[in-house]
Amino acid sequence: MTKQLPALFREKMIDLLGENEFEQFLESYDQARTFGLRVNTVKVEKADFLAKSPFALSAVPWASEGFYYEEGERPGKHPYYHAGLYYIQEPSAMAPVELLQVRPGERVLDLCAAPGGKSTQIAAKLQGEGVLVVNDIHSDRVKALVKNLELLGVRNAIVLNEKPERMLKVFQGYFDKILIDAPCSGEGMFRKEEEMMQQWERHSVQEFASMQRELLGQAAQMLAPGGMIVYSTCTFSPEENEAQIAEFLDKHPAFDVVPVEGFGSGRPDWLRAPWCEEEFSDRAREAVAGTARLWPHRLRGEGHYVAVLRRDSSVDASAEGVDAEFVSASGKRSGREALRKGRAETSTRAAVSLEPLEAFSVELLRSEPFAPARLVCYGEHAYASPAGLPELHGLKVVRPGWYIGALHRGRFEPSHALAMGLRMLEAKRALSLASSDERALRYLKGETLEVAESEIIRDPEVTKAAKGYCLVCIEEHPVGWGKWHDGMLKNEYPPGWRWT
Repeated sequence: MTKQLPALFREKMIDLLGENEFEQFLESYDQARTFGLRVNTVKVEKADFLAKSPFALSAVPWASEGFYYEEGERPGKHPYYHAGLYYIQEPSAMAPVELLQVRPGERVLDLCAAPGGKSTQIAAKLQGEGVLVVNDIHSDRVKALVKNLELLGVRNAIVLNEKPERMLKVFQGYFDKILIDAPCSGEGMFRKEEEMMQQWERHSVQEFASMQRELLGQAAQMLAPGGMIVYSTCTFSPEENEAQIAEFLDKHPAFDVVPVEGFGSGRPDWLRAPWCEEEFSDRAREAVAGTARLWPHRLRGEGHYVAVLRRDSSVDASAEGVDAEFVSASGKRSGREALRKGRAETSTRAAVSLEPLEAFSVELLRSEPFAPARLVCYGEHAYASPAGLPELHGLKVVRPGWYIGALHRGRFEPSHALAMGLRMLEAKRALSLASSDERALRYLKGETLEVAESEIIRDPEVTKAAKGYCLVCIEEHPVGWGKWHDGMLKNEYPPGWRWT
């Protein structure tokens, strides 16, 4: 593969690394790729997953839920994947969210989110508390983002398909943490996706650098005082890495670099011609040494650059134009209260009643999964929108929250996202199949199943009838809906999700 590397890229890396380290760097391209998955703790505890994992796994040192798996394993073809128990993710790509230090209850933005690997990692850190806003400017990529959030059972995410500059008015000073996994020249993807080499030759590094500069400036305006931004790329280019951070620090004196340990350091010595024409302050030059470089010849990963930026907490929020309504989160209320509140709010927006949803909730849901949320309708579609979210008027909203289902002609049709976001114990009727049960695979293929009434798990004091909607699970982890009647389970698994 080394012979295929673009000549200009080779020359650049020799200049940056020197001949000795460049040879080590070059050798990494002829080594076997590394493969990783991250346990989804939204749905399963790490220890519980490891106890039943069908794969030979070894820990990724920098990611608490990350593991390497061996080439030849096929985790994407196991029923556990369809239950959302893990996300297949390149190991070095797990580092940025780990360094973002997300805590439950925080308000977090993933600004360039598709296809959603880092978004789902953030969601696992939030553990269903707080607000996760995910955005991607490319409408064709948002579909994969939505699917991955639903697959992994994320309840508290808002999905936008918007230009970041249009988000500024709504989210001025709103977020505690922001991730910018920036579009880049993708030099760290050469071994994983060889077509990236052709794209590298067609696109200018400066073209990406201009976009990255704008993203950093826009994110700064959406960050609350004391908040943190993590900027990452999968390229080795100093123009897109150290130079971006140095320029940002010179323009934003309220920000400092939080030094990262455990990886290769950022390179202040690379802030020079011909790679960087600008002059930077001594403060900025010294600070970029605290950023991190994950090199493929020094660790088991494809490579990444990560910078952690913290905003001074002494800045007065009112001076930054933060609306007090955005800062305060509304209090929690019970699921039934949320439904009643949702019906009142919805009636002013559209002539849709949430009564069928309330009836479905009473019949099938044992707990109150909507408790912290504000129930809203967009047309006939019902969503549980996270509490404390500002009004999203004027933005292109793909998902205003957890998609619950459709209210159609006086009946409620639960969504697949609702099933994937539930826990088995939250449903009054459930079927749990072993992953080795041939019916589990048949369900994932969309087939109707023979199911004895005795197999439907239910509390007789709560619901005596097995007939109707049933939450289908694989080893107690939901994978979708079925409708049981007289020994047969009609399959409600979405056609676009089916096992092929």
